[in-house]
Amino acid sequence: MSDFIREQLFGMADVGYADFSKSLLPTVKREDIIGVRVPALRNLARRLMKEGRHESGVSTKFLNDLPHKFHDENMLHSILLSAEKDFPKCVERVNTFLPFVKNWAVCDTLSPLVFAKNVDLLMPEMLHWVASQHEFTCRFGIISFMRYCLDEHFSPKVLDIVSVVDTSRYYAGMGVAWFFATALAKQWATTVPFIQNNFFPVSVHNKIIQKAIESLRITDSQKQFLNTLRRQSRLH
Repeated sequence: MSDFIREQLFGMADVGYADFSKSLLPTVKREDIIGVRVPALRNLARRLMKEGRHESGVSTKFLNDLPHKFHDENMLHSILLSAEKDFPKCVERVNTFLPFVKNWAVCDTLSPLVFAKNVDLLMPEMLHWVASQHEFTCRFGIISFMRYCLDEHFSPKVLDIVSVVDTSRYYAGMGVAWFFATALAKQWATTVPFIQNNFFPVSVHNKIIQKAIESLRITDSQKQFLNTLRRQSRLH
């Protein structure tokens, strides 16, 4: 199945886009990037899903064929998984896939629609992911809390859970910044004390403020206040 999928992917390769992707993905080798644009990957995923409605289908065999060699295969894997409608099956396949996720793009593309409909059932999984020592599993857990737990499923405990993530891991730390910037937009009163009290390292603290100020959901007065909370890195 991998040979069939790769033939499809190489047929859509864009060398310029592969070079550009490499500049954004320092954890991926250039030779492991085919260079397929995301819209083309989504179109391929739709075709594969039509052909793979049964367990013997091409898309199912591809999902079971891990690890993949190419970044584009992993992106396609994330897109296919995101369309899985069976919640238990989706959780199982996500847990199988996460150890092979090695960059932010694949991690952030993985967004199963069925999770939003089963947040209570998903909570034990999110707690497990966010506590993982695997950086991109941890990031996926952070982003899952951001996607599903800052609106009708919000609890202040969610902020506490994400706030204790080890932010010395760059991509986990940037996930925390993204989460808290979004939390400021959606749950300002509960979230802003974390910034006022300098809860995070300077780099994460300032990234939260940067991302929040870039958000259209943050008011001008809130942005002005956040600007007063920026911190300077200590010089040694």
